[in-house]
Amino acid sequence: MTFPSSQGAAVWQVVFTADFASEHQWVAGRSWAYPDGGPTNPGDNKLDHLTDAPDHSRTGTFRATRRADGLWDTGLLTTEGSAEGFEVRTGDRLEARVRLPVGLGAWPAIWTWRDGDNEVDLFEYHPDNPDLLELTNHVRQAGEYVRDEAVRPGGLVDLGVTFGRRDVVWTLNGAAVFSDGRGVGRDWHAHLIVNLSVCAGRYHPPPDASATELSYTVENLVVRRPQERQPA
Repeated sequence: MTFPSSQGAAVWQVVFTADFASEHQWVAGRSWAYPDGGPTNPGDNKLDHLTDAPDHSRTGTFRATRRADGLWDTGLLTTEGSAEGFEVRTGDRLEARVRLPVGLGAWPAIWTWRDGDNEVDLFEYHPDNPDLLELTNHVRQAGEYVRDEAVRPGGLVDLGVTFGRRDVVWTLNGAAVFSDGRGVGRDWHAHLIVNLSVCAGRYHPPPDASATELSYTVENLVVRRPQERQPA
């Protein structure tokens, strides 16, 4: 993996390795990124009804299943409120290997959140735009649509984002694809969220009428932190 040159003087230490089954690391089925902590968020044009059912998130495969009321039970995990309470902070690098979803209406994302803001998206994806990733820094309002032949429904991709003070840098399969020149500031920190939402149709097509399940898989997720080299 090639890291941004701004951290070239540091060595990288893994400070978080996701174990999605761990109730110490992750809280399932609720997040203050949703109104009142969930379970729904119609204002964001989502059909989500968050669930803590283990088979919707705890295996690393994030699932959405259709409900009788027209909403979808959706898997979400967050470090917010967990016993460990892990947060990423300025200078950290988040990496994940992701198997993208296939079905229309699937809206996967890995992102950060704290106190109603502090959101940076490692990625968002919609299968109706099959080769496109959405990369966004909501902290300082920067983003990019990245198209690549490796990005496709069902495709396996390695994604990374480094939360620099003055520059947030995203990578795809080890190559830098966007540097925002904005950064997150010196004192930024935030919890992690991994989830699968379902589109309600305003911006992207909803699921096919015959669809009953959507899913995507996060095969691994780690956070690295730069450590200053010690004098020889």
